[in-house]
Amino acid sequence: MTDGIMTLGAGVLGLGIVTLAGGILLSFAAKRFRIESNPIIESIDALLPQTQCGQCGYPGCQPYAKAIISGESINRCPPGGQNTVDRLADLLGLPTTPLDADPEAASQDKVAVIIEEDCIGCTKCIQACPVDAIIGAAKLMHTVIFDQCTGCDLCIEPCPVDCIKLIPRPLRKDHWIPASPPLIATDRPSPLAIKHG
Repeated sequence: MTDGIMTLGAGVLGLGIVTLAGGILLSFAAKRFRIESNPIIESIDALLPQTQCGQCGYPGCQPYAKAIISGESINRCPPGGQNTVDRLADLLGLPTTPLDADPEAASQDKVAVIIEEDCIGCTKCIQACPVDAIIGAAKLMHTVIFDQCTGCDLCIEPCPVDCIKLIPRPLRKDHWIPASPPLIATDRPSPLAIKHG
């Protein structure tokens, strides 16, 4: 019985020493090999739309932010639009330039829509979507979540049956205008005019 307790105590002590040594080693490595981040790159990246679509010619928003610091043009982000170009110019103290994209496409807020009757459920659009705006399962119909879709059109090319189209973003339900204005206080009958009986 005493030997078992001694063995257990030695095991716990040994594990504690190894854990302490590992913690000290990790703390040293974190300080020694820390990579200093550039706050300007982080600020630029925060202004970009985070669609990771690659339309700027870079594999994502952070690589594009790093390229901007190295001298790349600030007007190469179609999903961000002219508003993003203007905000980047303001942040960096540069003159604003027109968006380097098809002006008609950039001025319209579009979303992808899947023609459900033609969808074969291949999942290639799901794999291509950088913001996970397409849901569905293999060999079943897919659909697009309009609120998540950025209109980057990266899902159109891989579709083997050409069942994905870009359309203008539909109005949300909160844009609905009622047929008659709401009842206001002066339209209500006064309490005296209501007959009780």
